[in-house]
Amino acid sequence: MEKIQVDVANLLLQINTIKVQPSNPFTWASGWKAPIYCDNRKILSFPEARTFIRDKFVEIISAKYPEVEVIAGVATGAIAHGVLVAEKMGLPFVYVRSAPKDHGLENLIEGDFRPGQKVVIIEDLVSTGTSSLKAAQALSGFGGEVLGMVAIFSYGFSQATQNFAKAGIELTSLSHYEVLIKNAIANGEIREADLQKLLQWREDPANWGK
Repeated sequence: MEKIQVDVANLLLQINTIKVQPSNPFTWASGWKAPIYCDNRKILSFPEARTFIRDKFVEIISAKYPEVEVIAGVATGAIAHGVLVAEKMGLPFVYVRSAPKDHGLENLIEGDFRPGQKVVIIEDLVSTGTSSLKAAQALSGFGGEVLGMVAIFSYGFSQATQNFAKAGIELTSLSHYEVLIKNAIANGEIREADLQKLLQWREDPANWGK
């Protein structure tokens, strides 16, 4: 798994999916200031990268959850990745909206999902885990059996670790923040002098930069 984490971290850096700027922080939608920004949607524009990510997802799911019956993607970032995985594994695919539609059938889960089915959730990015776990709750609330969640990248916040533990859901990330930073320094993507800022941010992201 360690080799996968390193390979994925290097891949994300190579295609500029992840940008690290400690001296010129980004502002997230939440309002948090951050020295890093991750846009995994860009992976879809690179055929070799998206195939590599797909195959690593399939490898992990096949090994950890051989009984899986359905692949679910979290809208919107993980829909395409989930479809690629489901296609490769020959499994049905559904996706979970952030909120029910306000018209028509008012679906929260899109696709043919039935109570009792064993499902693995695909996520593109996990920060605090709040939105990811809402998707898991929607599936289990409908009667599905959530086997676990696999994500492309996780920031590794303690809040997320606690949230997933409380929900009783196993999260497996293809790569994560610590591996990314280590390899970014080794590859000359960031300076050693910026390391302290990056570590401080991860410890208290809501108040960093204030």
